[in-house]
Amino acid sequence: MIKRIIIFLFAVSITLGIFTVTLFEIRNWRLNADVETPIVQAQMPIQPVQQKIVTTEPSLVVGRQNAITRAISEVSPSVVGITVTQIRYSASPYMNDPFWRLMMPEMPRWFSERVQSLGSGFIYDPEGYIVTNAHVVENAEKIMVTLAGGSQHEATLIGIDEKTDLALIKLNDPGEYPAADLGDSDEIIMGEWVIALGNPFGLLSESRMPIVTAGIISSLHMDFGIQRSGRVYQDMIQTDASINSGNSGGPLANALGEVIGINTFIFTGNASSSGSIGIGFAIPMNRTMEIIKELRDKGYIDRRYTTGLTIRNLDPNLAVMFDLDFTEGVMVEDVEVRSPAAKAGILVGDVIIGVNSERIRDDRDIFTYIRSQDLRSGDQITFNIWRDGKRLNMTVKLEG
Repeated sequence: MIKRIIIFLFAVSITLGIFTVTLFEIRNWRLNADVETPIVQAQMPIQPVQQKIVTTEPSLVVGRQNAITRAISEVSPSVVGITVTQIRYSASPYMNDPFWRLMMPEMPRWFSERVQSLGSGFIYDPEGYIVTNAHVVENAEKIMVTLAGGSQHEATLIGIDEKTDLALIKLNDPGEYPAADLGDSDEIIMGEWVIALGNPFGLLSESRMPIVTAGIISSLHMDFGIQRSGRVYQDMIQTDASINSGNSGGPLANALGEVIGINTFIFTGNASSSGSIGIGFAIPMNRTMEIIKELRDKGYIDRRYTTGLTIRNLDPNLAVMFDLDFTEGVMVEDVEVRSPAAKAGILVGDVIIGVNSERIRDDRDIFTYIRSQDLRSGDQITFNIWRDGKRLNMTVKLEG
């Protein structure tokens, strides 16, 4: 009997132990389930953040932008291509032959033909006023302008100045056009980045946007004096940004998107080449706007001026008469009353030996210097005077 009771109690103990272990495992399973559930819920809102990190395209685009690309986007809308139908005159080849001159004496020595040429320009006033080079629109019979975007408009010549190689035209169609920001060319920094925009080889019509090259400011204040064409290129900006045929008249812009010069001509290195070798020149913006404002007001540049001086070339006889030990220069024979020369203090008998420290030999040197400097009424010129054995400097303000 006792043995049976012991066996029964042992069986009950085993059963209770198994039941207890089972309950314990069930409890642990529920606790683990409760802990794991919020972890899954906490991970769900993180997924959108991971997607934003993977999407890198906007940051790459921003990283590719720089001062040059921003400047191009600012200036480009104002840049135009110019197509000009010109009348050109050429000598008749028959007139070089004595036989044909004898046989056809009434044949004209010159003949005209209509030709097309290309150039560039930029809008500087929202009313449609465009700055370009004079050699782009000279002898123009018809001027067509292609805007960025491809639209074409006829334009009228407002004024042209052959001497400075600048011209002003205006779009015939009324409207408000994108105008470029103008910079101060006196603040140009040697070596700073610049951009040449324009219409080389007429490509603006194909691309519907200006063609762009970039470089640096290579040199400043380059003077080339008076050319065979009569043009005067002074204080020019030199750049290694490529300038090609058709770029003439287009803007040279700085990294701020400001126009600081007008692309005008290049050096090609040799007569057989017409392409860019990285030596281009632009007219400074400050000088350009002085001319453009006068062209807009008057339609021409007034270069009338007077000094009030009457001079004659110095020769050996005069040198002996006035006890001079040199024979180069000009002597003042008369000074008009209340003239610029009189106001400056120049006297009869003074000998002019230089102009702005440039030595002169005769009156032709004076006139050549004034033409080469493109002096006008309001400008000043310093005469280097020899008087009573002393050298004096007299500054004369030219008057119209």
